[in-house]
Amino acid sequence: MTQPVITVEGLGLRFGDRELLRDLTFEIQRGEFLAVLGPNGAGKTSLLRILLGQLESSSGRVVLDRSRIGYVPQQRVFDRDLPLRGRDLVRFGLDGNRWGVGRLSASDRRRIDDVIASVGAAALADAPLGLLSGGEQQRLRVAQALVSDPSVLLADEPLLSLDLAYQQVIVRLLDERRRSAGTPVVFVTHDVNPILDVVDRVLYLGPDGWAIGSVDDVLNTETLSRLYGIDVDVLRVRGRVVVVGTPDAEHVHHVH
Repeated sequence: MTQPVITVEGLGLRFGDRELLRDLTFEIQRGEFLAVLGPNGAGKTSLLRILLGQLESSSGRVVLDRSRIGYVPQQRVFDRDLPLRGRDLVRFGLDGNRWGVGRLSASDRRRIDDVIASVGAAALADAPLGLLSGGEQQRLRVAQALVSDPSVLLADEPLLSLDLAYQQVIVRLLDERRRSAGTPVVFVTHDVNPILDVVDRVLYLGPDGWAIGSVDDVLNTETLSRLYGIDVDVLRVRGRVVVVGTPDAEHVHHVH
């Protein structure tokens, strides 16, 4: 057996009387694509912050190499007057610890150009960040996560602000990366449908517990009803997963 890239054992997270995670336990292998789903406030982003080392859990442990994590954060708007170009944002992923010190080597410059082109953002490389659309900025954040040749990719709602065509570009890029380099992807999302064709397993964080397994094992009426403690219906409509009956309408996997 190969060593898991990520091991999570008995993870718990509490904020005062509020318990977000309880006894969360799973492993992620090389090349695996794991989707993390659940309603708003269920702990999806908190789990990523624990994996990143930005948040300390209340119990349990996490084992992974944090020195080689590629991270795509949630979309946030840059100030319009920010004096940075697209390629400057990507460079942060390569030398963030020594930003502003020294010159980039020719090979580093080529790597930055190559990864920008790979996410379809070559025309944005020298554009002011603050003048780019949310979708354009997000493509550059994906390039930033890939430029350091990471051993793990953590993505927090990476498809926000992207139209359908670029959602497919980003999903295909992450899928190619995990297949060619064995880099596992932990992908937090409110909608599993854009990644249905590539996801291996789903981790669903619900109000009354959690479940992990294949899409069919987790995204079904019985499992989600248990995780919510109420009747939830899971439907397949034209190849898409639709969840109805949850109190949190924003996370429902809509049919578009």
